[in-house]
Amino acid sequence: MNIRSLTRGDGVVIGAAVVLFIASFLDLSGYDCPSGVDCSRFSSPNAWDSLGLLMSVFLAGIIGAALVVVGRLTPGRKVVGFDLGQFGAAFTVFALWTAFWTTIDVSDAGAGLILGLLATIVLAAGAIAGPLVPALKAPIVGAPKPPQAVQPPYGGQPGQGYGYPGAQQQPYGAQPSQGYGYPGAQAGGQPGQADPAAAQAQAAQAQQSAPQGGAAPAGDFTPFWFAVPVARPLYGEDGAPNPIAELAPGTWYLAVEQRGQGLIAQTQDGRRGVLQDTTGIQRG
Repeated sequence: MNIRSLTRGDGVVIGAAVVLFIASFLDLSGYDCPSGVDCSRFSSPNAWDSLGLLMSVFLAGIIGAALVVVGRLTPGRKVVGFDLGQFGAAFTVFALWTAFWTTIDVSDAGAGLILGLLATIVLAAGAIAGPLVPALKAPIVGAPKPPQAVQPPYGGQPGQGYGYPGAQQQPYGAQPSQGYGYPGAQAGGQPGQADPAAAQAQAAQAQQSAPQGGAAPAGDFTPFWFAVPVARPLYGEDGAPNPIAELAPGTWYLAVEQRGQGLIAQTQDGRRGVLQDTTGIQRG
């Protein structure tokens, strides 16, 4: 589970579910106390005194909210052929439908019914509009700062990923410090001592061969960190239709390979898959 995958719409759903739970303890109906009568001992029943109303409005709405949130945290799970989020949204609409007609039917609705009706309205609206409205699709938790460095592959610059923006790549043919055993140094000589004539000859040979065999292929891919603007599915490399994970906004992932128009991305727990939609991604 990735808490960063929760959106503002999920936050609305969670908040409405909390209000609905509080409303279940409030009075379902009001009453007028006649003058001269002590009504301190009289108490109106709440939802926990009415099993049918409790299950069809209050607990149905809370269960629907839980399914919506769990469906967001664990994408791909289904109940009788429906995604958990869709199943949860159906629960919230059912709770709203029951609360609406129950409130109309009661002659003197109490605070519990009125607050419960308002909570189910917000709950159903958040569950349905959350995946559709751009303002509600934004993540609750902001994106962290990108990593300062990518683990360099063999031959990369220490402290900066190979190909990372700003890293100074050594030009082809330029020879770094020539220590013992470095190509161009005299194999039989002392460490750090090279034959000047042999070194000059090898440098000239390297400059002549650079345009032919030394140039890097155009298709070389440099790993980089990226973040997605909205939640996007990550599919298996075997081409299976069901996603293996969901990339959440606010989290940085590592692109390790190009696959057509998509990317092979690696999640923080080590899973790898194909990100088919790469539009609008933010590179680190």
